[in-house]
Amino acid sequence: MAMWNPWRGCHKYSEGCKYCYIHKGDLKRGVDTNHIVRTDNFYAPVAKNKSGTYKIKSGQLVYVCFSTDFLIEDADPWRDECWKMIRERSDLYFMFLTKRIERFMNCIPEDWNEGYENVIVGCTVENQDRADYRLSIFKELPVRHKNIVCQPLIERIDLAPYLDGIDLVVAGGESDPAARPLDYEWVLSIREQCISHNVSFEFRQCGTHFIKDGECYTLATRNLCSQARKANINYQRVDNG
Repeated sequence: MAMWNPWRGCHKYSEGCKYCYIHKGDLKRGVDTNHIVRTDNFYAPVAKNKSGTYKIKSGQLVYVCFSTDFLIEDADPWRDECWKMIRERSDLYFMFLTKRIERFMNCIPEDWNEGYENVIVGCTVENQDRADYRLSIFKELPVRHKNIVCQPLIERIDLAPYLDGIDLVVAGGESDPAARPLDYEWVLSIREQCISHNVSFEFRQCGTHFIKDGECYTLATRNLCSQARKANINYQRVDNG
């Protein structure tokens, strides 16, 4: 696994961004998150060591723009160069998440066609309103590998109309002292929808405020992911081929 952030900074875009950890961290450091800039790591996928081999070894999954949005408008002048690197490194898998899926068709390269085999696109949704809007667009897009990310999940969501062609659904809560609570029943509901449609499911993290069996628990940030793993409710789709 590798991380690639060709630019930094982001703009809050919808309800799911309310307690964004990037904005919180930047505020503590006195950094203006709304200022989008290219990073020194821009050419990381094609960087080579002294022997002339790529620093990022073949076969790795590269997480792209996990501290920003790959489709953010401010990065339009730089994205074509990123696509060239992604095309050059066809031996790597690149995954990015976006809340701006409506911009997708305006942000792809000319040779995209039905999608690059080495690119995974994750559409992020937090409530039913954003699910209906974004996923109705997402389901029609030419993308070979599609994920849905319900994190932070702030209400019960019906994903059933949008699960055809999806590889993986991720669910998780919000991390902040003032976070909106995550109800475990919402997570289980999404899991059952995924099982019904034979789509892989992952419970990524609990919320700071976590409701289970009608009781609300407050969890330390360091325990959010480990507690989700302990639930042991992930589902791996069955390959019928």
